[in-house]
Amino acid sequence: MKKRFILTPISAIIGLCFNFAVCPWAFAHCDTLDGPVIMDARLALEKSDVTPVLKWVMADKENEIREAFRKTLVVRSKGAEAQELADMYFFETLVRIHREGEGAPYTGLKPAGEIEPGIAAADKAIETGSVDELLRNLNAALGAGVREHFAEVMETKKHADHNVEAGREYVAAYVTFIHYVERLQSDITRAPSHEHGETARPH
Repeated sequence: MKKRFILTPISAIIGLCFNFAVCPWAFAHCDTLDGPVIMDARLALEKSDVTPVLKWVMADKENEIREAFRKTLVVRSKGAEAQELADMYFFETLVRIHREGEGAPYTGLKPAGEIEPGIAAADKAIETGSVDELLRNLNAALGAGVREHFAEVMETKKHADHNVEAGREYVAAYVTFIHYVERLQSDITRAPSHEHGETARPH
């Protein structure tokens, strides 16, 4: 029996996630050089105050970050080249520990400019205090994704009874479409506190 799912405008958020293939919601922008973690790290180093970055790590890792920060400040005072090396050491340590707290792998720092469009738009919404533009973009992305999968289903359905191979192509398209919508519906109806499991963690 086919399942029925209700798509709402909120599903656009999840739709963009699938369209840009950037799930799960560690979303990988925390490991870019222009992402929020590194931006706070630069601020901390500029002020010689570790406080801005502590929110990005779990409490049991705070001492490790404080020690890495202390070492960084000592080394970066020895000249421009030493400062550059020390800063990168701190950035890498901070991001690695942050991602460990999410249960996500650390694969190195990414260059600036590699933040996915959807995530950049979400950050902009937070900065401006308005989600309207973000929702417009996400709704458009969701619509494109659903229509593409639906079109594939309807095209293969035309030939589903011609032979077994054609029937299997239809079933493959059908299953892909249903699972796509099912994932959207599941994420829409899941409580926000479940995004990172039982304990809320930074992403």
